[in-house]
This record gives sequence, C-alpha cells and structure tokens, in this order.
Amino acid sequence: MLIIRFTRRGRKNDPSFRLVVTEQSNPVKGKFLEELGFYNPKLKTKSFQKERILYWISKGAKCSATVNNLLISESIIEGKKVKAWRPKKKTGEAAAAKTEVKEEKKAPEVATEPAPEAKEEKVEEPVLEKKEEKAERQPESQEMPKNA
Repeated sequence: MLIIRFTRRGRKNDPSFRLVVTEQSNPVKGKFLEELGFYNPKLKTKSFQKERILYWISKGAKCSATVNNLLISESIIEGKKVKAWRPKKKTGEAAAAKTEVKEEKKAPEVATEPAPEAKEEKVEEPVLEKKEEKAERQPESQEMPKNA
C-alpha cells in the first residue's frame, strides 16, 4: 500500500522533513517513489505540490496522520483532522494501580467475607508463631562466643 509521509532530514536538533510517496513497508529513511514537498518546523517554511499530492491520493495512496492534518490545515485536502499521537504508556506502579482499578470495575462485587469467628482465628495464629520464632532467636544470639 502506498503512503504519503514525512521522511526526516537535517541535523541533530534541527529537523527538516520531506513529503514523499513510498510503499508503507519501506523504512522511513528508505527509498521513495516521488518527493512531493518539504516542511521545516523551525523556520516554519513549507512547500507542497498540490497537483501531485491529489494525483497520488486519487491512485489510492493514504496519508499518515501528521501529513493528513498538515494538508487539511493548508486546505490541499478536505476532511477532519485525526489524532496524530498516542500518549506514552505509563510504567511501574502507576500502570499497575490503573489496571487494578479497571479490574475492580469489571468484576462484580460478591460478598465472600468469612464468619467473624473464622477471621479472629486466622489473625491470631500467625501472631503466635511470630512470637515463638522471636523467642527462639534471642537465645541463639546470646550464645554466640565472644572473641577476647
């Protein structure tokens, strides 16, 4: 499938773009069929070949989201602008918290609370075990020989 998209040119921190027609599977800086114009966002200069752009669109070429929005703002083509970027995926705790909230909303609330007597038993048992473990550890630490 043919696509009209930007290919980046220019130095580091000095972007400049060419508007090209290429096969969608080609790399961004790879070969292209025809150059249709250029765009320099720093100098705010742009030049597009309107007739050639319309020709390629009539042949079935699709525009990338950014190119589509730019051509609409230049009134070369008509239509609604599309969302040209996706927000970054959140990593770490924030993403995990969000997924937990979503899962809670999806899952129906079911009362699975055990009887109050059973609750007390479960809480008391681990506490007793911890106290016994601490009591066992203290004598061991006191029995260690002192090097003098």
